Amino acid sequence: MQKLQTLDYLVFLFYFVIVAGYGFWIYNKKRSTETSTKDFFLAEGSLTWWAIGASLIASNISAEQMIGMSGNGFSMGLGISTYEWMAAATLIIVAVFFMPIYLKNNISTMPQFLSQRYNKTVSLIMAIFWLLLYIMVNLTSILYLGALAVSGISGLDFYTCMIFLAIFAIIITIGGMKVIGFTDVIQVFFLVIGGLAATYLAVTLVSDKYGLEGLANGFKLMTQNHDDHFHMIYPKGNPHYMSLPGLTVLFGGMWIVNLNYWGCNQYITQRALGADLNTARNGLLFAAFLKLLMPVIVTLPGIAAYALYQKGMFQQEMLGVDGTFNQDRAYPVLLNLLPMGLKGLSFAALTAAVVASLAGKANSISTIFTLDVFRPYFAKEMSEKQLVVVGRIVIVVAMILAILISPFMGIEKKGGFQFIQEMTGLLSPGIFAAFIMGFFWKKTNSAGAFFAIVGGLIIAVLMNFDGDAKTLEVLGFNNLFPFDDWSAIPFLDRMGWVFVICVVVMFILSLVLPNEKKGFEIDASMFKTTTGFAIGATIVIITIISLYTYFW
Repeated sequence: MQKLQTLDYLVFLFYFVIVAGYGFWIYNKKRSTETSTKDFFLAEGSLTWWAIGASLIASNISAEQMIGMSGNGFSMGLGISTYEWMAAATLIIVAVFFMPIYLKNNISTMPQFLSQRYNKTVSLIMAIFWLLLYIMVNLTSILYLGALAVSGISGLDFYTCMIFLAIFAIIITIGGMKVIGFTDVIQVFFLVIGGLAATYLAVTLVSDKYGLEGLANGFKLMTQNHDDHFHMIYPKGNPHYMSLPGLTVLFGGMWIVNLNYWGCNQYITQRALGADLNTARNGLLFAAFLKLLMPVIVTLPGIAAYALYQKGMFQQEMLGVDGTFNQDRAYPVLLNLLPMGLKGLSFAALTAAVVASLAGKANSISTIFTLDVFRPYFAKEMSEKQLVVVGRIVIVVAMILAILISPFMGIEKKGGFQFIQEMTGLLSPGIFAAFIMGFFWKKTNSAGAFFAIVGGLIIAVLMNFDGDAKTLEVLGFNNLFPFDDWSAIPFLDRMGWVFVICVVVMFILSLVLPNEKKGFEIDASMFKTTTGFAIGATIVIITIISLYTYFW
């Protein structure tokens, strides 16, 4: 396999110059109007609906999808696409029900929501949890998997690639959310075009391997010869049931994953919090349409790689540095087969996905630390401009920490995508319980929220240890839960149990203890949408139902 050629580097250089140049132009254009932290962190009133939607996808689709989800496509098939297609439905729910509450109450950050709804203690604890999660899990995973892929394609040293990606992301991030939002439009263009090119070449290569031609024949061969890779719902007994347990992906824990990620996550909601309601909703709807397309870019290449692997290709290339099989090598291996020029375009698409996510995550880390930890507790008298400087310093520090930590996180062991889902899943049920109860039940109090966030995490961790009798006996928690071995319960179902426990305890605590604050005022008119939004949302939902019906 050949590495990048001169034309590939020229294509990539074109991408780099366009993104960096456009970002610099936006920064200079908007700098004169940047007067506050809201301008820097939220780009208040500056992002259009298409910029919000593109930025959501650019920040979401990263190495964990391009590399990790393609790896899962290789090993388990189309079923992993449930994270993308269910996310499209979730975005509609967030647009209709979550955004009106955030915007009506002038919420700038997720810890601010918890502070206004509960108290400062709950807010601070959650801010710290988020910072640890974003740096130690998300930022490290994105950097590690991104560098792994870039190194495999370019032939450059792994750490050189990691540092390059971090510096590129910092260049974009220090310009603030305005620069991130508008450059993400270009990032999504390269991501989609380059990603589709990689998918086209991978699927047509399958048809070539069987002596046929064309995209349609390649896809038909894949579905016929590897039918087990084209089912969305895995029955009990399926080897991938533990990762995607049957109808749980439609009616259970998958909703907790997605509603927490898309509705209660600073990294995501930050893009829409600076806009008016209609703009925010339309941006989320645009992102939902783009989500429907993502499995074509991030899952199909992995399935195509599996089909080629079964024909005897990539036997050595799929081995990791330790000589064992590594599913996350599927996407980089495919990119190395692309012809000169297209390889550079797909390389740019991969870099765009990684850099956009790094920039978005670093901005969220900076926002939470500066506005929710540093300002209220250490710098109440600091000016807005000084706080922006602090925010920029935090961006650089967070990226350096991620570079230093990432090699020690064991990201390769479970596959990058699965690693992130399971680590995030320790916090998701409790966080979502605190938010959803805070939204819609006025009696919910801070004691209940504290239990959901802290207690929910402890319960989730203990459930992960429940199969280890000695560990639990030492801790004094053996036989704590109703199952003999929680390790035999799929992690999505464990998340569902944690969520139910959190909601029940919150309900009891809210009845027994007084509520210090009144709940947010909610009326039905807040959730009314425009006719155009309703039509678009209906199309998204019908498309999702059709996909699940066809690929059941």
